[in-house]
Amino acid sequence: MTDAPAALVEIDALTVRRHQEAILDGVTLRVRRGGVHVIVGPNGAGKSTLVAAMLGEIAFDGRIALNWSGAGTIGYVPQAFAVDPTLPVTVADFLALTRQRRPVCLGLTAAARSAVRRLLDRVGLADLDRRPLAALSGGELRRVLLAHALDPAPELLLLDEPAAGLDEAAMRILDGILLDLKRGGETTVVMVSHDLEQVRRVADQVTILDRRIVAEGAVDILGADGVRELLPTLGERRKARA
Repeated sequence: MTDAPAALVEIDALTVRRHQEAILDGVTLRVRRGGVHVIVGPNGAGKSTLVAAMLGEIAFDGRIALNWSGAGTIGYVPQAFAVDPTLPVTVADFLALTRQRRPVCLGLTAAARSAVRRLLDRVGLADLDRRPLAALSGGELRRVLLAHALDPAPELLLLDEPAAGLDEAAMRILDGILLDLKRGGETTVVMVSHDLEQVRRVADQVTILDRRIVAEGAVDILGADGVRELLPTLGERRKARA
C-alpha cells in the first residue's frame, strides 16, 4: 500500500478574479497533514477567499487537490453566520440535526442528546443546550459552530477567524481544542487569524498572504514578532497601490 502524501491540501497557481481584479493571484501552497496551518495577512488579502475556494464555493483558476486518507470530511467555521431570530431552534436542536432521522421538533433521541452534551462540554457551553440559537452572543455562537464543525471528527477543519468575539476563557478553550487536535494528528487545521499571539501558541506553519504568498514557513522560524513587523508594511503597500 502506498503511503498517503505528506500534504493533505495541495494548491497550485490558484487565481480568483472579481470584476477583472485578482483577489488571489497565483497562490501555491501545501498544507501538511495533522498540523495547524495559519493564514495571516492584512484586510483584503484574500484569506477568506482562499478558504471559500478550498470549500468549492467560488470559481477559480488553478488546482486544489485534497489527498484524503479517510472519509474525506470537512468541518468549517465561517467568519459570519446569520441566524434568523424567528427560527425556533435551540442549541441542542442545531447540534442534533445530523444526529437523528426524525425531525428535532419532535424531540431528541437519548443518543443525540448525549452526543450534544459531549460537544457542548468540549467547547465550554454545557449549560446552553436549551437556549435559542438566535439568543446567543457572538462568541457563544462561534463556539457552537465549532462544536458543530467537530462532529463528526473532520479530516480537514477550516476556521475563518474562530477567535472573533471570544473572551479570554473561551480563547483558552479554543487553544486547548486546537492543541488536542494537533497532538491527535488525525485532523488537519487551516485557520485564518489576526491574533498573532494565538499563532505563536498553536500553529505549526504560517503563511503570510497578500493576494500572493509573501512568506511562509514554520512558526518558530517566522515567529509572531516577525509576522507582526511585516503586516503593517503590507498594509502600507496596499494603500500605495490604490
